[in-house]
Amino acid sequence: MWTLAGRGWWLGRALAPWVTGAANMALPGPRPAPTGRAPAEFRASDRLSSSAGLKEKLDMSIFPVENIRNFSIIAHVDHGKSTLADRLLELTGTIDKTKNNKQVLDKLQVERERGITVKAQTASLFYSCEGKQYLLNLIDTPGHVDFSYEVSRSLSACQGVLLVVDANEGIQAQTVANFFLAFEAQLSVIPVINKIDLKNADPERVEKQIEKVFDIPSGECIKISAKLGTNVESVLQAVIERIPPPKVHRKNPLRALVFDSTFDQYRGVIANVALFDGVVSKGDKIISAYTQKTYEVNEVGILNPNEHSTHKLYAGQVGYLIAGMKDVTEAQIGDTLYLHKQPVEPLPGFKSAKPMVFAGMYPVDQSEYNNLKSAIEKLTLNDSSVTVHRDSSLALGAGWRLGFLGLLHMEVFNQRLEQEYNASVILTTPTVPYKAVLSSAKLIKEYRDKEITIINPAQFPDKSKVSEYLEPVVLGTIITPDEFTGKIMMLCQARRAVQKNMIFIDQNRVMLKYLFPLNEIVVDFYDSLKSLSSGYASFDYEDAGYQTAELVKMDILLNGNIVEELVTIVHKDKAHFVGKAICERLKDSLPRQLFEIAIQAAIGSKIIARETVKAYRKNVLAKCYGGDITRKMKLLKRQAEGKKKLRKIGNVEVPKDAFIKVLKTQSDK
Repeated sequence: MWTLAGRGWWLGRALAPWVTGAANMALPGPRPAPTGRAPAEFRASDRLSSSAGLKEKLDMSIFPVENIRNFSIIAHVDHGKSTLADRLLELTGTIDKTKNNKQVLDKLQVERERGITVKAQTASLFYSCEGKQYLLNLIDTPGHVDFSYEVSRSLSACQGVLLVVDANEGIQAQTVANFFLAFEAQLSVIPVINKIDLKNADPERVEKQIEKVFDIPSGECIKISAKLGTNVESVLQAVIERIPPPKVHRKNPLRALVFDSTFDQYRGVIANVALFDGVVSKGDKIISAYTQKTYEVNEVGILNPNEHSTHKLYAGQVGYLIAGMKDVTEAQIGDTLYLHKQPVEPLPGFKSAKPMVFAGMYPVDQSEYNNLKSAIEKLTLNDSSVTVHRDSSLALGAGWRLGFLGLLHMEVFNQRLEQEYNASVILTTPTVPYKAVLSSAKLIKEYRDKEITIINPAQFPDKSKVSEYLEPVVLGTIITPDEFTGKIMMLCQARRAVQKNMIFIDQNRVMLKYLFPLNEIVVDFYDSLKSLSSGYASFDYEDAGYQTAELVKMDILLNGNIVEELVTIVHKDKAHFVGKAICERLKDSLPRQLFEIAIQAAIGSKIIARETVKAYRKNVLAKCYGGDITRKMKLLKRQAEGKKKLRKIGNVEVPKDAFIKVLKTQSDK
């Protein structure tokens, strides 16, 4: 009893100041004057709460359709897209002008570290011109060839583009590819020549290149320096004058295109939408044309560049929408959303992403499998162009076979897994999707298709079942100074490429077009091209379908036993070279045993390359100090028989670190 009473007394003393404080807060009239450090913090929080109260929802109906401009910024990697976006955000008062404004729209850690844009970001800008208030929706796009899918998605929500070209570098391969993406989408193109402040800048030469390659008059080019902000105001003027307003109807039923999505663990899927018809507001019931599921809209708003909720979104505007979508498959990119009981014709979507590279992904430790599975699911929602298939391996355990748009895309995905989800993984050598045309009706019935796609080399069908094999090909564009043309042509021929054409875009720059087998360029072609051209050549490719090829399945054998994980598909002409390289790497990685290990590369029953890991050997002649030679021969013969017997019963288990060395994405040259 005494203890309880004591505790009650102590508790009463401890709570007295808080009770008194609460009583003071409840009293009418002015508060007592604050003293000490804590009340100053209270005053700061009061200021925050009062300023938060001032943030009212925007009324988007004040922007008529004719005062809306939707545009993207497209360019080759590192030509200054993100820097120009920063200046446009500052000019329109969207962000405060400070020295820290660098890559404001590049929110991912990987983007800031590598200095590239990976994910397209949207920002709505308010700009007054000649007494009118304009709403400019800007979409910053990636520049690397692997992310051209992101660019095509962004262009579907736009009516015009700013084509940024470096005044020093001139037109590069991705500049050409992005221009034709915009041209096919029938968008207005405004050429912008950036970095005119550089010492070696030659804007007049770049103007001539633009006129020759794109047939755009040189007078339409705007010369700016995005870094210093020189002449950036005229870019905004050109956007208003040269880009048409969206052709939409606000009185029609709602039609909204989902062109991007991100995942928030508390609110679910945040869908980026472009409204082509109608109006959407909180509380509306909407239906997805793709899944036919019904959702209730919880929030709509614009990105400025952070989320800013509004009462409604109107046709012609670009914003975000949260409707309680919780599953990865629900926010389908290219989907059309419409109001409940008001069905509409779905909008023509853009081409879905086609994975160009496949790689196995396994957890370093199998106990981490569930954590990695959850991380991959969340990341694939933010990056819908990755395809995921379950896979398993005897050596590496359960895992996945992931499809990527290219090698940089694979590296970025792996880096994001490590940085955002603290996951460490084993990535196998990237492969490309092959096809096989089946020869018999029985097999066609079994596979339910005449053509089968092979993404895992272990499932490659035997030649007896197939009439022909097909490999993916791409149309590659290389832009290089003419002094490196000879070396680059030799490189392309070594990679089984077929030249399509060659154009001089100015006095000292050449544009080469080649048809490449995709598996020849997927791993190290870009690095070889850069080293041959001292970093001046640029490369871009686009899908060009499939062509017939003499492909073979190459097995790797250890003492006659096939190792499933090391099976590869290669072209018949390169089989010996690839087989020898794998055998050499495996020899360096395998630990020595008490018996000899034969490492062989085989096509069917024919051995094409071999390496041997020598056995540990005890010196059985150590005790023989002379005497008859037959005694020594007898001891050596007995040892050899013992090794032979040991080899028959001994199994070679490839350790995990040896697999990682052999399967790692970059082969050591």
